[in-house]
Amino acid sequence: MSEVKRVVVKPFDKDKFELAREYEYQSASGETIKIPAGYKTNGANVPRVFWSIFPPNSPEYISAVVAHDYLCDLERYERADEILKEIMGELRVAEWKILIFYYACRAYHKIKYGA
Repeated sequence: MSEVKRVVVKPFDKDKFELAREYEYQSASGETIKIPAGYKTNGANVPRVFWSIFPPNSPEYISAVVAHDYLCDLERYERADEILKEIMGELRVAEWKILIFYYACRAYHKIKYGA
């Protein structure tokens, strides 16, 4: 397995970031996800009370979060959640964190969008 590329972001606004250059991810299934430079994100939508444990823009998982947000903007919620889980695994994020992020996103998308 090759090492996953990391996003390059710059501050855009209070608690928001912008992609400084295009980000491309090749999934295990062969799908290529291209996110254009200039794409804006607020990072992970983690309730503020949990920021000390799960900072929204942690370098540990921000690449996965940006890909997830982009796919969500395209209304591909289930795929977004799968990609989040896949990239976090490739980034070697702790399994317990991956599961928390994945199941929190799945539950939210099923409740809000039925997806």
